Amino acid sequence: MSSTTAKRPMSNKKFLAIWIPVVAVVAIIAIGANVAIGMFRGAIESYMGTGTYEITNTAEGSDLDTEYYSGDYATVDEAKAASTKVVEDIADEGMTLLKNTGALPLAEGNVTLLGRGAADPIYGGSGSGGADTRTAVDIRAGIENAGFTVNDTVYSELSAFAEDNAAADGGRTNIVMDKPDESNYNIGEMPVADYTQDAIDSFADYNEAAIVVIGRGGGEGGDLATNIEEWDTNAEAGQHQLELNKDEKDLIALAEGNFDTVIVVINASTSFELGGLQDDPEINGIIMAGSPGVSGFNALGRVLSGAVNPSGHTVDIFSRDFTADPTFQNFGDYAYTNVEDGYFVDYNEGIYSGYRYYETAAVEGFIDYDQAVVYPFGYGLSYTDFSWAVSDEQLGDVDGDISVDVDVTNIGDVAGRDVVQLYYTAPYTPGGIEKSSVVLGDFAKTSLLEPGATETVTLTIPVEDMASYDMSGTGSYVLDAGTYELKVQTDSHNLADGIDPISYTVDSTVTYTDGRQSDAAPATNQFADVTEPYVDGSLTAFSRADFAGTFPTAPSAENYVASDATVAAFAPYDAAAAAAENEDAVAPTWNAEGDASLVNMRGLSWDDPAWDALLDQLDIDETVALLTSGAYNTAGLPEIGKIRTNDIDGPAGFSSFINPDLWTGTAFPSEYLIGQSWSTQLASDMGVAIGNEAMAMGINGWYGPAVNLHRSPFAGRNFEYYSEDPTLSGRLATYAIDGALTKGVYSFTKHFAMNDQETNRVNGNGLATWATEQTIRELYLTPFEMVVKDVSGELPFYDENGELTSTEIGSTAVMSSFNRIGATWAGGSPALMHNVLREEWGFTGMAITDFNLYPYMYPDEAWAARGTDHMLTFEGMKTIEDTESAFAQENLRYAIHNVLYTVANSNAVNGMAPGATLTYQAAAWEVGVIAGTVLLGILIAGAIVWIIIRVRRHRGLASVVTEEPAAS
Repeated sequence: MSSTTAKRPMSNKKFLAIWIPVVAVVAIIAIGANVAIGMFRGAIESYMGTGTYEITNTAEGSDLDTEYYSGDYATVDEAKAASTKVVEDIADEGMTLLKNTGALPLAEGNVTLLGRGAADPIYGGSGSGGADTRTAVDIRAGIENAGFTVNDTVYSELSAFAEDNAAADGGRTNIVMDKPDESNYNIGEMPVADYTQDAIDSFADYNEAAIVVIGRGGGEGGDLATNIEEWDTNAEAGQHQLELNKDEKDLIALAEGNFDTVIVVINASTSFELGGLQDDPEINGIIMAGSPGVSGFNALGRVLSGAVNPSGHTVDIFSRDFTADPTFQNFGDYAYTNVEDGYFVDYNEGIYSGYRYYETAAVEGFIDYDQAVVYPFGYGLSYTDFSWAVSDEQLGDVDGDISVDVDVTNIGDVAGRDVVQLYYTAPYTPGGIEKSSVVLGDFAKTSLLEPGATETVTLTIPVEDMASYDMSGTGSYVLDAGTYELKVQTDSHNLADGIDPISYTVDSTVTYTDGRQSDAAPATNQFADVTEPYVDGSLTAFSRADFAGTFPTAPSAENYVASDATVAAFAPYDAAAAAAENEDAVAPTWNAEGDASLVNMRGLSWDDPAWDALLDQLDIDETVALLTSGAYNTAGLPEIGKIRTNDIDGPAGFSSFINPDLWTGTAFPSEYLIGQSWSTQLASDMGVAIGNEAMAMGINGWYGPAVNLHRSPFAGRNFEYYSEDPTLSGRLATYAIDGALTKGVYSFTKHFAMNDQETNRVNGNGLATWATEQTIRELYLTPFEMVVKDVSGELPFYDENGELTSTEIGSTAVMSSFNRIGATWAGGSPALMHNVLREEWGFTGMAITDFNLYPYMYPDEAWAARGTDHMLTFEGMKTIEDTESAFAQENLRYAIHNVLYTVANSNAVNGMAPGATLTYQAAAWEVGVIAGTVLLGILIAGAIVWIIIRVRRHRGLASVVTEEPAAS
């Protein structure tokens, strides 16, 4: 028997059940991939590279010289090589000699390096202020390059120990950004017992000196430990991280027991408890080396040998007991009990921070200065001696300046530099405006003076700068009547030999209710809400009138309960309510026809009517996309002639979390070491070097410098900031920005403001920072104010007649901070970001957030404040609540105006003449994405067509009949 059977085809229902989901999934993946690329375009461009912009100039423009800025070097490597010279210059002048019994400089010979830090040094900090130090000159190389021979037996053991006890494995302090549970604060010194007998025996052959290296790191996102018992089993009760631990004390004893000369090198960018070493007669020298970047340890060798005469000076006061400092009890981890994930810190010390406390407390008899202080602020030793004499003084009117000419003569035997410091003492009345007994007003560093040479330096203080902020009375700056003393000093404590204080008399009190000459608008109380706890008595302000009775204490139970106003301020921002409160707003024009080009705005004032035509052409969706995708760039808008800019971290040289291979510049010394140089020239040189690297690398904006203050020595980011003093910080930052500005780089001065501790900086709902208005203004805002008012550069541009001309340009960029000012996020504070920054100081330009990944940093709030414009984040990472209301659109227009103003007046328009247009040429990866998307679309379309044809072909077909043959 036989039979024939035809296979039944798959039913349409089953066929569609398989293939429709397949095609749908592929389509969803394709759509999702394109959406993701759109959301993370900025990040992808930073990593993969961006496309190019083809500039088309008009016929007339083609004949113009449009190289508004030019680099000094043809390649990145050449620019970096020049930067390395600047690094070494900074280290030469920044390394600070704190103690010398006569042993230094050392004769070239055989030396022994001791301490883990000798083989595992700190070059800089971690986080955005970090830099690439993979090719850095280490301590051994730096010393050997100066002619010394290093004990290899000991060094090899130290190196092996460091390798076996890496920081990442818990073998040394390791701050993991914003992850306290993963951080550790182990000092990590090699125990003396681990030095082998061979190592100890080798001391005899390398006995010119023992150079003991004590290292401490720092990092973004974590502060140094005020108690290390958790990490150090040998720690004494309450021991903190900025004093010698047992292993280090044993190490010092080992050195003293085996060497006649012992030099201690402090490889750290924060102050350190050094009283024991200063008092120890067997310690012959102490050098504060800071964190010197890629090649700065060459300077250490030169300082030790005497090839360089040290000229650095301290940027912080070095007290004997950090736990006795008025900031100590109010620095750390404090959380509200009635605010979910709400944290706070109280600046109860007020204006009496750093040297301002110690000098004033000594004048008031509250402390014994010699017992409390090891090294004053501004202190530093030299291998030579100088004499000073005042050769001229000009005491201007109250609306003028005071200037003092000081003749500095090198009366020693070797060439050297010196730092002259001018302080002022204002008349103080107990119970009146709080005033420090001395305040740094100006400083100057000499050039290298040969023995017998004299140089005259001029120090100048505008009289109005000696005014104090009267928050409780007039709500303005006040220059009290009375006698002011101008003091030429070697540091914050000691008058220069033979130079008496200069008296300056103010006959009647001057109240600046109409503003000081440097103000764009009068300063008035803006931070009453931040000051309120000190007024209502829930917090105690530290007062010179009663240091003993008002000395800061740790928060008490009631401090952990936030007020109703604070609770309300921590609530989510309500964009709809803000729009309702501003219903009179008028929506701007969008998508207007026009041919205005961004380069045509170059050189125009911010409020020039020509801006309106350009801004009217913008599309609101593209505007929102640009403002919300500001991580390391500003997006391109080729339709108005705006290229994508590259804005890169950080204060110690260009670096990038996203693409370190592409955006890595020279590792400059930490700002702490730059501060110790007290050299505005070196700050300017660094700025120019940054500018040259930017020109070579295609960078337009620099996330730096940083000018927060060293409120506490335990602040983890002190390496990234210059000093405890606002004048020193502001002056150095101003010169650095001026230098970068010569290459058309806009510099984001950061972090505005009061980002002076890392603990809880981004936890939960953020860190509420409480201080009096006087404290906020006189200390923490002053360096930013100096930058805004004093930065100045030449801006070349073509006028309406096609003639090349120039105007003056100032600081055009600032970065706001993570923390809250009082209970209001700094980036969304109208008082800080608009009223003070823009109205009072006259800032014109772009403000960007710090990394905007955290829920309390609301873009709508930032824009509504008319302060922060650009979100340092990626498009789609933040929810925008309102783009529909007229109020929101007004704010968006204001923000994009500020961004475009900054870019137009930068090196981003190099090559563009007035009227130029841009054509965007996609990057290779974009072409691939487009081609892949098109191909995938064709395949999907083909699949759909195939499905339809197949379904139609099989529709209506009869089932195959199976026939049975007859039996035979």
